[in-house]
Amino acid sequence: MSIFIIVTLSLICILCIFLFVMQRKQLRQMLDVLVAAKNGENKKIFIKDNGVVSKISFEINELIYSHNQELSRQKRLEQANKELLTSLSHDVRTPLTSLLGYLDALESDIVDDGEKEEYIKIARKKAYDLKRLIDTLFDWFKIDSKELKLIMQDTDICELTKEIVIDWLPTLEQKEITPEIEIPDEEWILELDTSAYKRMVSNLIQNAVEHSSCSHLKVAAKQNNGIISIIVKDNGIGIGKDKLPQVFERLYKGDTSRSRQGSGLGLSIVKELAKMHGGRVTAQSNIGEYTEFTIELPMFKR
Repeated sequence: MSIFIIVTLSLICILCIFLFVMQRKQLRQMLDVLVAAKNGENKKIFIKDNGVVSKISFEINELIYSHNQELSRQKRLEQANKELLTSLSHDVRTPLTSLLGYLDALESDIVDDGEKEEYIKIARKKAYDLKRLIDTLFDWFKIDSKELKLIMQDTDICELTKEIVIDWLPTLEQKEITPEIEIPDEEWILELDTSAYKRMVSNLIQNAVEHSSCSHLKVAAKQNNGIISIIVKDNGIGIGKDKLPQVFERLYKGDTSRSRQGSGLGLSIVKELAKMHGGRVTAQSNIGEYTEFTIELPMFKR
């Protein structure tokens, strides 16, 4: 055997040993990273070559990244659910305790005949407040669990919006809020789930009535380039620019300048229902001047 062959074989052996050691090291690194991921640690594999091992390392890094993203999402969801249950237990308990107090007073005959009628009115209002809260919770949980199925049908959105506003007129009068309606006497036909649409518009009106301290409320309908916009605008205390991106988040109840009553789910429900209709909802506001919410819905059929 020639010296050349011996040297060549020796070099091949050395190369094989080197590659084996390198791959063993790389495999050990992969194993360490996977074990770390299993224990909740965030590590990455760094392989310099462009071979198969490098591609496998890249895919492992992508899987670990996706895994960590999902873990973070689950933790946020778990925390949000805890906050939701804590908030809602308080929101339900408050009107329920008040309602029971008025009913107990009526049953115990500790109020005179002149007060009984007023107590009954208050108890009735508390019962409706409780029903509205429970309806909101059912809506949210159906949306959040993807169980809500829209029943779409061709609907005159102008006529339907007018009906919704008419239902709110007694409340607006009671709150001394002047309504302004700018809805054309035309037929604008959209494919809508009427119950979901009523919920969207009512939630926006309710938000203005309960949280804005407004004296004027405008509801308008506009059409442009195949998009119908439903606008609910109040002249209340407004929302800070830094708070606007948060108003559609679940459980958001505004800053210290706004009322904290309510479930904090109303606007998030509007956002999700608008999205399910192929549209969106936006908000703009100036402190001390106005707040304007706009639901944009496409006229084309989905």
